[in-house]
Amino acid sequence: MITSDCHMHTAFSEDGHTAPEVMAEKAIEKGLKMICITDHLDLDYPISGGLGTESYSPDLDEYFQKLEKMRQEFSCRLEIRKGVEFGMQPHLGEKCRELAKNYPLDFVIGSVHLVQHTDPYYGEIFERKGDGEAYQIMFEEILKCIENTEDFDVVGHIDYIVRYGKRQAEAYSYAAFAPILDEILRKVIRMGKGIELNTSGWKYGLGFCHPHPEVLRRYRELGGEIITVGSDAHGPEHVAYDFARAEKVLVDCGFTYYTEFKERKPIFKKID
Repeated sequence: MITSDCHMHTAFSEDGHTAPEVMAEKAIEKGLKMICITDHLDLDYPISGGLGTESYSPDLDEYFQKLEKMRQEFSCRLEIRKGVEFGMQPHLGEKCRELAKNYPLDFVIGSVHLVQHTDPYYGEIFERKGDGEAYQIMFEEILKCIENTEDFDVVGHIDYIVRYGKRQAEAYSYAAFAPILDEILRKVIRMGKGIELNTSGWKYGLGFCHPHPEVLRRYRELGGEIITVGSDAHGPEHVAYDFARAEKVLVDCGFTYYTEFKERKPIFKKID
């Protein structure tokens, strides 16, 4: 049984709507032993329509003070760890380094939410590009971001863009993008980093988790070992979403362990 959810958002995120205490109580109800709260830190995020950029970040001092208070309050019922989901862009590597240096982090998810300076969520990229071309550009952007960033622990939802394609998975498979996906996976492994299994793909109706099980299997074949499991929940109803299904995917892909992070160090948990 997977007993830790390592990717979730609270009202400290721009797109979150729930107090962190509510997320923690739901995790206890679901039988989890640990959660890592990973609210968004998106700097230089382009405003839809090309009208400039904004930075979506909580007050980090307030955020970490809150998580520390919760860590103590819930200590007898649930372990709470402190994380962020850092929105990677090629020019933000130094900002990520400063974050890791200055705050008491357990875990940093490095996620890429932008392709050609726009979030696929808004659909603008698919007005200019076909699905397959947009996916290729996004994967190239992920590789570039990884090459320019050091202070992350796992790469988040590698095939995030597929959620928003006009035909979603019709233009997507591991085989169709094997060269660039293999570059990403090999680079991650060489850096001593990991990837996550993010269950929100099922929530969004894709029929698979992020990344696709074919990509997870290839990561394991290449020697990848570090893999966290996260729901990407933005509300309590999605905490530990489809974790039984996630466990089966991990086993089918050849994993016998999943990973948690504490004080930026991986902890390997056996899949029972």
